[in-house]
Amino acid sequence: MSPNFRLISFFLLLLISCGGSKSDVNDPILSNNNNSITNTGNNTNTTSTTPSQSYVFNNELVWADEFDQDSFSGNPAVSPDKWNIETVAPDNGSWYNGELQYYTDKHDNIKVEDGILKITAKREDFQGKLYTSARINTQDKFEFMYGRVEMRAKLPNWEGMWPAFWLLGANIDEIGWPNCGELDILEHGDYVKDSTSDDPGLISSAVHYGPQDYSRQTTNVPGKIFFDTGQERFIRSEKIIEQPFEEYHTYSMQWSPDKIQFFIDEEMHFQFPMQSQHSPFDKPFFVLLNLAVGGHWTDGYVAPGFTEATYEIDYVRVYQ
Repeated sequence: MSPNFRLISFFLLLLISCGGSKSDVNDPILSNNNNSITNTGNNTNTTSTTPSQSYVFNNELVWADEFDQDSFSGNPAVSPDKWNIETVAPDNGSWYNGELQYYTDKHDNIKVEDGILKITAKREDFQGKLYTSARINTQDKFEFMYGRVEMRAKLPNWEGMWPAFWLLGANIDEIGWPNCGELDILEHGDYVKDSTSDDPGLISSAVHYGPQDYSRQTTNVPGKIFFDTGQERFIRSEKIIEQPFEEYHTYSMQWSPDKIQFFIDEEMHFQFPMQSQHSPFDKPFFVLLNLAVGGHWTDGYVAPGFTEATYEIDYVRVYQ
């Protein structure tokens, strides 16, 4: 064997031995690799200019609220180190989307009890509204880019309730919505509308972005609902599940540089491909939980006789 042939064989063997394992890519829990930088809060945002071509999936819990500390009247309803309770209504006191409630920090509307976060919508006159409820977020407390975020929850059982589990771009105060981006992991309540499936188990997930974004990718998500309102674009997926009110289900999202995937009880029902464009989904986002009453999502409908309904959350977890 000639020296040149030996040298070529050596380099071929070296290249083969350096190849990555296929199982590293297919593990369903997300993490960083050397080219994907994440943020775990405290306003220290670091982003990568070049997303990795292959994303390493691991299982590191970087943030969670297990809601294992009961709250009592006179104390914060949720951990102030993790959550903001939104009580100052935007949009001249109307909140958004024609919602009918006023969000408060009252224990009647939000509390932790027996290891469960309970957000309760109630029929009561308050600040010019006919209903009260609660909304919380992690803005400026925990913001992250890429990972798996999940919640285990039982939904409120009344037509006209609009529970949600979602993310907003952390730069919303600088560039506004929808250019900051929005990722809806769970929305429920659309089944009372004529324009969609009439089923109490109807669950929706959606990706919202600005009118200038993803012009070539909106047709590449088959079987989904696409809207271009002129103000925003969004793609939505629907799935019908069994016993959303009687049983806890897990709602989750996996977010990597090339795609965003949505799951219910570990079954994927929606994948959004980011392809060559990544903005606005290549920057940190924060987490929100809320229970709205009525609004555009339900055509303003609330079933007669409503007194109260509760959205029960067992935990929220973020892995990277």
